[in-house]
Amino acid sequence: MSTDPHCLFCKIVAGQIPAQRVHEDDRVIAFHDIHPSAPVHILLVPKLHLVSMMDVQPEHQALLGHMMVLSARLMRDLGVTGGYRHVLNTGKDGGQEVQHLHLHVMGGPRPWAKG
Repeated sequence: MSTDPHCLFCKIVAGQIPAQRVHEDDRVIAFHDIHPSAPVHILLVPKLHLVSMMDVQPEHQALLGHMMVLSARLMRDLGVTGGYRHVLNTGKDGGQEVQHLHLHVMGGPRPWAKG
């Protein structure tokens, strides 16, 4: 599996940096965002180091589908029943801050502190 020893999320995947994990399997980890934009704000991060959606290839289709299906289950498990949003920033112009593909899933009562 591809990793980057300088990547923040690869270090979280490796257990070198702590995170409040809510899920881990052989393909993905999910944890609470340290700067949440909603009452419930988790990140789903593939264990495979992909910089962004610009690096996604047809062989990553199952991984991305897994992330979407898993996100729905995790939000239910975390008690989010009134809806949530998915955000996947891509590249500098798309607002991506960590150069490792990750899916933000945010929910809970509105108004949210940030959008």
